[in-house]
Amino acid sequence: MSREVTSDILKRLKSIEGHVGGIARMVESDQYCVDILNQIVAVQRALDKVNSRVLDRHLHTCATTAIRGDDPDERERVIGEILNVFKRAGRR
Repeated sequence: MSREVTSDILKRLKSIEGHVGGIARMVESDQYCVDILNQIVAVQRALDKVNSRVLDRHLHTCATTAIRGDDPDERERVIGEILNVFKRAGRR
């Protein structure tokens, strides 16, 4: 990944980390459950954005190279990896 993309992803993850810490403090101080749930949803959405950013980079770099390459086994391996990620994501 480029430095710009890596920096963006790390910035987002650090923000999520802080947000999760805030949720933990909300739980510890017995905050209203709906407020906690709303914050959890916000973290899930933020993680979805990170996921999309990483997937975008993967599809535009590693996957593109493999799919355009001459090795059919490598092509199938990369496609299989991507499909497995989507299958796992659909289970939540």
